[in-house]
Amino acid sequence: MAKALAAEVSTWPEDNPQLIGSRCGTCAATTWPRQSRCPRCSGPEMTDLLLPRSGTLIAWTTQGFVPKLPYAGKENADNFQPFGVGLVQLGEDVRVEARLTESDPEVLRFGMDVELTFVPLYTDDAGEEVMTCAFQPVQ
Repeated sequence: MAKALAAEVSTWPEDNPQLIGSRCGTCAATTWPRQSRCPRCSGPEMTDLLLPRSGTLIAWTTQGFVPKLPYAGKENADNFQPFGVGLVQLGEDVRVEARLTESDPEVLRFGMDVELTFVPLYTDDAGEEVMTCAFQPVQ
């Protein structure tokens, strides 16, 4: 059995899950994750918006050390595996920072096409796999 790390930010475990963002009815700003007030104009007219599943990698780095708390993974210095983190442009309106399925600098490149997927982050104390969103290169 698996569960989402943050169930409110996506439609996972649906087939072809999408991230759930929000759009301002006043100024059309788009956010992820969804917000109740607009970060651009402070207006309260935010509505839910399903974001595109694919986008463009516009920046990336490799996380080479165990993140500080409140990181939810179970890694420690002995079992940590580096992972990629990227800034992904989804459509014209929103950029999402998320884990990447790839961390090899020889594979990652600016402008590459990526698509949303969900990957295991850790197994909780009850034995359930906790899933998080990530972007993978499009083949």
